Amino acid sequence: MIKKLDKLILKSFIGPFIITFFIAFFVLMMQGLWKYLDDLVGKGLDFITIGKFLWYVSASMLTLAMPIAILISSIMTFGNLGESFELVAIKSSGISLLRFMRPLMFLAVLFCGITFMFANYVIPYANLKFVALYNDIFYKKPAFDLKEGVFFTHIPNYAIKAGKKDPDGRTIRDILIYDQTNPLQNNTIVAEKGVMTISQDKNF
Repeated sequence: MIKKLDKLILKSFIGPFIITFFIAFFVLMMQGLWKYLDDLVGKGLDFITIGKFLWYVSASMLTLAMPIAILISSIMTFGNLGESFELVAIKSSGISLLRFMRPLMFLAVLFCGITFMFANYVIPYANLKFVALYNDIFYKKPAFDLKEGVFFTHIPNYAIKAGKKDPDGRTIRDILIYDQTNPLQNNTIVAEKGVMTISQDKNF
């Protein structure tokens, strides 16, 4: 049987919890989005694909936002009750600290169970879909990382400069490649046109 005291504590807790949860979730989402922003910009992605990408990224953020929201909202709840002298009234009526904290303890255990089930069943599936979607986006335009007129040195022992890139994200023109695989001499490759593709091991 839920008593009036429990209803008061839960009612004071739910509002701050919802607000702090979405604020923490938004901050963590922006952090995740900033991490993958370079891989999304310039790929010509539609809103559905971007929405799926953010949806899969947000799955792992929920388990991080939940404990932050519970902690901050609990502090806000008892702070507000103390500021309005409701805690003084509760203590003066002979109710112990553990008694009026009991509803929040039960609610925290419930949220803990929900988060555990979510992390055990939903997040592995979301991570699998995220990796598959991320690879599709990353390999969509292999020449995207190349900047026109700037040497690209992320491939070991090679320095590649493309004078111009075509809109398809694969074809490059006015190419200059310094091949440094031979320690005795550097080979230079010059071409008017070339195509950027993904290596067979998909590392480059």
